[in-house]
Amino acid sequence: MKQPVYLDYNATTPHHPEVIKAMKPYLEKHFGNPSSSYVYGIQTKNAVENSRLQVAALLGCSAPEITFTSGGTESNNYAIKGIAFSKRHKGNHIITSQIEHPAVIEVCRYLGKQGFKVTYLPVDEFGMVRVNDVADAITRETILITIMHSNNEVGTIQPIKEIAKLAGKRGIVMHTDAAQSMGKIPVNVNDLGVDLLSVAGHKLYAPKGVGAIYIKDGIQLDKVIHGAGQEKGKRPGTENVLEIVGLGKACEIAKRDLTKSTEHLKTMRDKLYDALKRYIDDIRLNGHHEKRLPNTLNISFRDVLAGDLINEIKDKLAVSAGAACHSDHFEISTVLKAMNIPIEWAKGTIRFSTGKMTKETEINKAAKTVAEAVTLLRKQG
Repeated sequence: MKQPVYLDYNATTPHHPEVIKAMKPYLEKHFGNPSSSYVYGIQTKNAVENSRLQVAALLGCSAPEITFTSGGTESNNYAIKGIAFSKRHKGNHIITSQIEHPAVIEVCRYLGKQGFKVTYLPVDEFGMVRVNDVADAITRETILITIMHSNNEVGTIQPIKEIAKLAGKRGIVMHTDAAQSMGKIPVNVNDLGVDLLSVAGHKLYAPKGVGAIYIKDGIQLDKVIHGAGQEKGKRPGTENVLEIVGLGKACEIAKRDLTKSTEHLKTMRDKLYDALKRYIDDIRLNGHHEKRLPNTLNISFRDVLAGDLINEIKDKLAVSAGAACHSDHFEISTVLKAMNIPIEWAKGTIRFSTGKMTKETEINKAAKTVAEAVTLLRKQG
């Protein structure tokens, strides 16, 4: 069967060919444990340290400030729990937003059961956290602010730099989940002013199951995983050398190709939006119109259920729904709820996300596929 057009790069990305090439020797030949002192271990240890340099170069930090993890979820857990428990003696208040990824929201809910107080900030109609709301939420007990750099559903880019300034003035640790931003827009920890930042490999054309966390020099975190002394004791467990090499190479490529990639992603996204507007009436763009990831297009189709639309196009097009239909109710995503998208629009929401491999022919095919499906479903009505 012919593969559907893939427009769900925010969900995951294919491996970049250069990433595969870089990883291959560590799959076929270099198998040593990086903790071993003989040549087999030295080869893999050097590979891990080279990857650390590559990740650090993309983020604009020093290599020792990068710790490798199993992915964005672990990085978020380490950042949030690590600060919460290490600074519990100073306070027990955490600030986050209502539109965070479950890898942040669920951690905060867990901490809420452990005696921490969590403020879940609302967002405006574009899915953006208001800096004034952050300022108003800060108390003497606030020890951590964790706000995502860009939203995975609507692509809205948050005012992290401004929020980090507020945090810094009050001695509050600032964390951001930058999983969706890496390789799409500039992400520099010094420009942002953050103390902690999470990276997920599989959003960056690297493998699934690998990630990293930036920990600013001087920031102390309680461990989430306990074991031996790998990663300078911060993250025990024998290093996933194969995938760490892949992540490092992906970061090197992202830095090298950022301008070209951003332009391509935006061009493909805007061509899709223009085509959808041309073919279909009554559609709504969700998210900030300008301060948005260059690849993300979140669209609501009036008088259509997202689940029905997905079922109609799934053999031809791979995208994500923003709402699910159950027997007795519609389940709208927490992001759309937080943005107060009217139910008549929210229930017909689809997220399209373009990638490096997206071709214009695929965009044209996707737009026609969606248009035909929407027309059919509206007629069935």
